[in-house]
Amino acid sequence: MQPKISSFFHNSPPPPPPPSSSPHASSASSSLLDGDGDDDLALWQRTQHAFVATYKRRAPKSLRSEILEESSSGEATKLDSVEPGSNPESVAIGGMKVINRNKKRSYAQVHLELGQSDFLLRACSECGIKYAPGDEGDEKAHAAFHKNYTQGLQFKGWRSERVISTPSTEQGRIIMVLNSDPPAQRNKVQEVVKMMEVELGSGWIYHNQCKVYLFVASQRIAGCLVAEPIKEAFQIISFKESRRTEGTAIKDPRVKSAALQFGNVVFQREAAKRSTSSRNRKKLEENLLNGVVCCEKEAVSAICGIRAIWVTPSNRRKHIATRLLDAARSSFCTGTVLEHSILAFSQPTSAGRALASHYIGTEYFLVYKANGSEP
Repeated sequence: MQPKISSFFHNSPPPPPPPSSSPHASSASSSLLDGDGDDDLALWQRTQHAFVATYKRRAPKSLRSEILEESSSGEATKLDSVEPGSNPESVAIGGMKVINRNKKRSYAQVHLELGQSDFLLRACSECGIKYAPGDEGDEKAHAAFHKNYTQGLQFKGWRSERVISTPSTEQGRIIMVLNSDPPAQRNKVQEVVKMMEVELGSGWIYHNQCKVYLFVASQRIAGCLVAEPIKEAFQIISFKESRRTEGTAIKDPRVKSAALQFGNVVFQREAAKRSTSSRNRKKLEENLLNGVVCCEKEAVSAICGIRAIWVTPSNRRKHIATRLLDAARSSFCTGTVLEHSILAFSQPTSAGRALASHYIGTEYFLVYKANGSEP
């Protein structure tokens, strides 16, 4: 009889069963050991090829009440420990990535370019500054400049001020600043001059020989006047005088032409020469609106020249310019109050011409040509 295959192997004790905390695993190993003691090969095969499967309950999807798996450092963290402002987009729970659907999303403002002329830069119609809409930095800078331009620069005052008294009883005070004053006062004047240059042009308003008058109200500089010493000025010519000079008052002569006769009826046709008076009048009015003035050829002696005068847009029509002119007349020359007619104005605009005519009381006031800024 052929021997069994088990006779070719040495009898050896079976290996110990693998450790397992599961009751199913212990029962499986005990059932393997209960087999036939004589069949060692079958016992060895059963013990070596046994697989024990363990199962673990999947973690729930709650993001605020469950505890995360232990991190690599061995410390357990909770979702409640996450900062409220961080709002993580996804977290790992039990080895599984869970997406946070309640995360607050941040949106960025975008603009569509559809051929706008002011797509990149937009100019403010009131303060004139150019800024990029949608840019937070540009919009903040524009808002600050716009407020200072329309309402005036903030001014808390100085310890030593040269206050000029005026007969007006309205609120506010007028301070005169000279080139010999401390740097803080001269720097404040430069800031005001930059605001004035938006409307009056840059590079000519202020120089070292000027006397600056600041109108302060509600801790803001609402107006500024720049005066300088001059030696001569020219008297302006009124509109009627300049029109007469241009020869606009020429009468149009009538010219007789040939007569037309139809039977017993005779028609006498007259033609009028085209006059240039209307064209000259229109051109002169345009020049006046553009700040072009006509003056006498002979100069007269003058002392005080009003180089520039400016009031913030929100404070106009409040007689601030009149108070500044009164302060300049009373303090420009020490111990002397200048007459209204002695003041001369430098190349006034249409608004400046209206102010000068109203203050002097006549259209025949003095003008002079202001030179560029001096060092």
